[in-house]
Amino acid sequence: MGNSASGWRSEEEEKDESRGSRRSRLKKKIFKRRSSHGSSNRSNKGEKKFFTADDFYGIVRFQLVQADMQFRDKWFACFSLGQQTFRSATSDQTEKPVWKSEIKVALEANGPSIARISVFETNRLRKNNLVGYCEIDLSDIFNIDVDHSCETHKLYDPNTTTKVVGNIMVSYSAEDPEDTERSFARRLLSIVDYNDDGKLSLAEFSDLIKAFGNKMASHKLEEIFKKADIDGDGVVDSEELVNLLTNHEGKEILINNCPVCGEELGLSDNLNDMIHVSLCFDEGTGNQIMTGGFLTEKQASYGWMFKISEWAHFSTYDVGLKSGSAASHILVFDRRTKRLVEEVIQRKIVMSLRAIYQSKLGLTLIDKGTKDLLQSISNKQGERMNTRDSAKDIPKFIDFFETFNEFFIRELKPGCRPVAYEDNDHVAVCGADSRLMAFMSQDYSKRFWIKGKKFSVRGLLGDEMYSEKFDEGALVIFRLAPQDYHRFHMPISGVVGRFNEIPGQLYTVNPIAVNSKYCNVFTENKRVVCIISSQEFGKMAFVAIGATMVGSITFTKNEGDFLKKGDELGYFSFGGSTVVCVFEKDAIDLDEDLVLNSERSLETLVSVGMSLGVSKKMSEEQVANTVRPRRNDSIAILDNEVAERGIRATTSGKVINYQIGLPEEV
Repeated sequence: MGNSASGWRSEEEEKDESRGSRRSRLKKKIFKRRSSHGSSNRSNKGEKKFFTADDFYGIVRFQLVQADMQFRDKWFACFSLGQQTFRSATSDQTEKPVWKSEIKVALEANGPSIARISVFETNRLRKNNLVGYCEIDLSDIFNIDVDHSCETHKLYDPNTTTKVVGNIMVSYSAEDPEDTERSFARRLLSIVDYNDDGKLSLAEFSDLIKAFGNKMASHKLEEIFKKADIDGDGVVDSEELVNLLTNHEGKEILINNCPVCGEELGLSDNLNDMIHVSLCFDEGTGNQIMTGGFLTEKQASYGWMFKISEWAHFSTYDVGLKSGSAASHILVFDRRTKRLVEEVIQRKIVMSLRAIYQSKLGLTLIDKGTKDLLQSISNKQGERMNTRDSAKDIPKFIDFFETFNEFFIRELKPGCRPVAYEDNDHVAVCGADSRLMAFMSQDYSKRFWIKGKKFSVRGLLGDEMYSEKFDEGALVIFRLAPQDYHRFHMPISGVVGRFNEIPGQLYTVNPIAVNSKYCNVFTENKRVVCIISSQEFGKMAFVAIGATMVGSITFTKNEGDFLKKGDELGYFSFGGSTVVCVFEKDAIDLDEDLVLNSERSLETLVSVGMSLGVSKKMSEEQVANTVRPRRNDSIAILDNEVAERGIRATTSGKVINYQIGLPEEV
């Protein structure tokens, strides 16, 4: 009585206000971190990464500082590692762009370690142009004798590795799993440690648990707090907090949501929740956070026109079958760098292929005369490529070739394509520089890749070379693009059988045609079939398939020759083309990374000599002594399309480190 409403307040009311003030500060801190973080560390659409204790290698924080270019423009840069790409903001008009943009990514033991930095000039009217790039090997990032706090790297012209177009300054640091665990507690403490004493009171601890989206009762919070307070001093320090979060085995899930981005957690285990929060956390450096969610640098470079085309469903950007709008962009997985890349193909060609091969009308036009036109064009182009006049199409630095086809079918220098386990014939290798698909049977190939309704192993091999033993055997497709080295090699050691030529069409072997239900590329195109007999793998059918602009298939070895794996077998003349290898049932155990990529309808970029698989006749001792790419050598990914099929996919594992495509030593 007699006290005004604005005067004396009870102790309980003061506690309520204090509690409300703390919660207000907490909300402000979280909002600030969400605002600065944005979506930069979100996984790509439909993608979720999971680590085991053996897989997790640490976290790297990478900063793009500035660049020194050769002309003025507005610039942005991309950072790519594995199947993640991030983009900086766009600089002002300058020769010396300054970004000070950073990103944090998780590293995996035996996972992707080669980061690619790409610098683009912007163009409002046309597409943004890639001007220069560099690759940085992060494998020694935990070497304490190497200082990565400030490094300058040369930027190379994407069209030739000999021309330098600028320099870029970068900075990066890493924390190993133990550092990450310690830093995790520090990061959490900084959110709710209102008095900055490095410890949490019961009230601060309660706010932290609530920030994790947990709505447990007060008495339960007190019970967990006492459990965390191991030394009984009435507060929880960083070590006690780490111990609680990593070893909590109660029925209650402590972390329901990320306090930074709000994403649902608790779906895997404490380790993955810790990694997620650590990646999301803003370290307070004041640097801009790079924008994420891109699969490739090409996607990150697209402007507003591409976004409109996605919105209108004219195109989509993802891995998977190339049909409809998804056929606008062809993505492949580079086994060397363990990075997704977009295949370079002109937009007008993509649109033409879609119009011809993915509609009944287009195939009808081909049936009514275009087949002869394609044959005529391929023949004339092949004849031209054998003339000296064709050498004008070859860059000047290789003008010593007399014809284009001499350049196109040139041989490799000895030793520039190492053969995996060269002395062990139980290990099969890749037979071409190509984009590879590997399936355990023709049924899997039709489920995930070949959509032509008439495809069968019998139709592919022809009646003369067909055997029922091939029906349930593994099937491997090597697709060669025009820019590839075009000689093909032996995947296994064995004796060359007779050659059987099957006449046919010259459809394109591009995935847009292979993935079309209206087209039967492999069973209608011109091809040559040869049976290889091997002690380790039994019989293997080797099928060389011609394509548009490729009418010429040449075998350089004869029937009865014994060849070692990796030996040259023949070549295609100008254009894209394909080799298909069919094994007998239970003959080969294909490398897991190749199979899992294929089950995502994702081609893998490989080189001659890379590991393909092992013979099932291989002894247990031989298997134990063979290091092969496998699932736990890489980041496990579960995307929407794969989830629907209940299949777990991964990136590739340990491979020999050498260049794909047209290396300088060719």
